Amino acid sequence: MSTLERTWCRISAHPLALDAALAFGVLVSMVASSFVDPHGEHGAAWGARSPGVLSLALMVLGAAALVLRRRRPLVVLAVTVALSLVELVAADPRAPVAMSAVVALYTVAATTDRPTTWRVGLLTMTVLTGAAMLVGPLPWYDQENLGLFAWTGMAAAAGDAVRSRRAFVHAIRERAERAERTREEEARRRVAEERLRIARDLHDVVAHHIALVNVQAGVAAHIMDKRPDQAKEALAHVREASRSALNELRATVGLLRQSGDPEAPTEPAPGLARLDELADTFRNAGLPVEVARADYGTVLPAAVDLAAYRVIQEALTNVRKHAGRTAKAEVSVVRVGPHVEITVLDDGRGEDTGPEHEGGRDGPDGRDEHDGHGGHGLLGMRERVTALSGALTTGPRYGGGFRVHAILPVETRTTTAAGESV
Repeated sequence: MSTLERTWCRISAHPLALDAALAFGVLVSMVASSFVDPHGEHGAAWGARSPGVLSLALMVLGAAALVLRRRRPLVVLAVTVALSLVELVAADPRAPVAMSAVVALYTVAATTDRPTTWRVGLLTMTVLTGAAMLVGPLPWYDQENLGLFAWTGMAAAAGDAVRSRRAFVHAIRERAERAERTREEEARRRVAEERLRIARDLHDVVAHHIALVNVQAGVAAHIMDKRPDQAKEALAHVREASRSALNELRATVGLLRQSGDPEAPTEPAPGLARLDELADTFRNAGLPVEVARADYGTVLPAAVDLAAYRVIQEALTNVRKHAGRTAKAEVSVVRVGPHVEITVLDDGRGEDTGPEHEGGRDGPDGRDEHDGHGGHGLLGMRERVTALSGALTTGPRYGGGFRVHAILPVETRTTTAAGESV
């Protein structure tokens, strides 16, 4: 900010003092002009005339009224116009008291609206100019009368221009502030969405692999003495599941790194291409899983592909945790028009026997919907699917078991033999 701008800001902080200084300047100008006779023999000359006592009193009153021009602009204009009329009718020689009315008219135009400016400006111009022409000491066609008409008109126009510029600058500033607030809100929203997405990924990874580790560890502890070979196999699955959990956690946490940080993960996010691998991990944990696909080689967008994988992963994890030791699961991926439908069924009864179910169930229906017990699985699936404008339905099956059904949108993309997208 320049020195001139800082000085103006300090002066503007005290409007009453500024108006008092302006009133004093107007008074000096009026008094000085009253000593000039524009109709002298040799043209305008200083000291050719001197104002009377009445003229001096009217000039002082007109200038004093300008001190309150910001607080009561219309009242100040009425007072200065009245003083100018008195000067035109009674004072001799003539003094420029109307200068205070011109300043007051400018203030009215700068602080009110345009219709008010038009009405008040025309009335002031008509009254002052008409009085000067009809009852003034000079002929009606004298240049001073025409000058009075011009000065009042220019005051109204200048005040209206200043008011319009102030309104324009205020609108620009308000628009910029609103845009800044919108950008901040958008940034906060994106941060919240990213945090929620990372939280869902962490939950999916931890819940899936830790559930498998818990199951296999419980089986190993249960059969360690009687069947050590199977116990060793279960511990091998524990080690493999732990390694997979660490790798996925490292990849997920790597998303939080800055762009310049080293060792950022480059492994792509899991998708339906790894569905068979996912099913094998559950089969190794003792859950029979059948997979049926009729998606006809559909290429899914990355977000949809990841959401489909996570829905199946979480649904199978819930089956393994809550459906019972004898449960079986069926997974189907079907392309239906512009959507892909994911269905996970199980026939479990939910019996919690055996060491692998020491944790019990999280919710009243045996699934870990968020109900105050700490589960977030079904809630996380629903948030993922809803974020992609999809639909998710979950609930018990008639005759026993549970059903998870997700409908996700698809952006179809086919490829010709020449390798061109159609």
